[in-house]
Amino acid sequence: MAGRKQNFSILMVCTEYPPMQGGIGRYVYNLVKSLCSKGIEVKVISNSDGKGDYTGLSPFSKNNSEVLYEVVQKLHPDIVHIQHEQGLYNFEIHPLFPSRTKTGLDKFYSICKIPIVSTFHTSYRFKQWMQSILINGKDTLHLRYLYEYWKHLINYSSFLRTNYYAMSKSSAGIVFSNYMANLIPGTRVIYHGSEPFQSVDVEQERAREMLSLPKKDRIILVQGFITASKGWNIIKKMNIPDGWKLVINYSKNHYNKQIINLKLNNKKNIINLEKDYLTEKDLSTLFFASDIIFLPYKAIAGSGTMFDGLGHGKPFLASNTGFFKEFSKYGLGIVTDRDARSFEKGLEIVDKNYIALKSNVEKFRKKLTWDVIAEQHLDIYENILNNKKDKATNLITTSTKAPEKP
Repeated sequence: MAGRKQNFSILMVCTEYPPMQGGIGRYVYNLVKSLCSKGIEVKVISNSDGKGDYTGLSPFSKNNSEVLYEVVQKLHPDIVHIQHEQGLYNFEIHPLFPSRTKTGLDKFYSICKIPIVSTFHTSYRFKQWMQSILINGKDTLHLRYLYEYWKHLINYSSFLRTNYYAMSKSSAGIVFSNYMANLIPGTRVIYHGSEPFQSVDVEQERAREMLSLPKKDRIILVQGFITASKGWNIIKKMNIPDGWKLVINYSKNHYNKQIINLKLNNKKNIINLEKDYLTEKDLSTLFFASDIIFLPYKAIAGSGTMFDGLGHGKPFLASNTGFFKEFSKYGLGIVTDRDARSFEKGLEIVDKNYIALKSNVEKFRKKLTWDVIAEQHLDIYENILNNKKDKATNLITTSTKAPEKP
């Protein structure tokens, strides 16, 4: 562990962890792998479906605080690092009394004496919060939707409160963008890591051959979990120009029971891969096979898919939301209003400026390697432990200092 002044241990907290499906689980796995390669001792506590070192947490359990506290008491880690996504730990939105809305880890934050680092995966403006409604059934207006709409309407401030509370009890907070940092004051921006599964980039022609994709057309890729908040329905309304192919690949995870109508009726220039959840290798190959990543999200807190695209050298076309606008200002992609015609025009803009965008992305992707991301996390961990050590030293010095003579 060259360059490190002290050894320490981390307990990483996340219900998602491979082989479970989930973007946050993938993120945690890669971060833990990189931290361990630097000699840091990291243990993971996850859902029983994940292969964490400890299990027992669940998005559907009311006892997550107690389970986590028991593991902490057993391990005595130097730092507890929580991947703070409300839905991962039983987020109870109260339909009548917003003050009773809580997450399954609120109690743990209040009783844990070990320094906590929180990575915040979700924070919305009001409009995006209302667009993030998840319903079991069709994405249409019906009684279930109206009930969820009401709960969200009265609970926006309570949702923010859960983030603010976690941050107030944390020694450090991490977010993936300045947009998110503005929503959760006091946090530090560390980008979502991303890099190819392979040690050497796969040539585009070879990647397309491996996936049986057209070799001559330009490819715009839509990839991820199929939820209403990610705006997949807009694809049915778009006309993809000749010379381009819009390739889609989607999957459902264990949280999602939504029914999204993606019957494309043999629309021209659209290819549905229907490969479901991909391995890291196949996902990486798919990104190498593409030219542009398409992100038509309705509600957005942060996008691992965008970072995955950038990590593979691919510019993006996305909805005009605060998160995507931040990265478009760096010249990494184009944002437009969220309607079919605007996206079609946006595709033309990306095409005309592709060389410049690609050049910007190639420079930016160096900031996303997991080695770089892990080093930034280590800086936070060490600062926390150094401050703790300094306080302890000052306390001992003060308590042992001889009293002054009268």
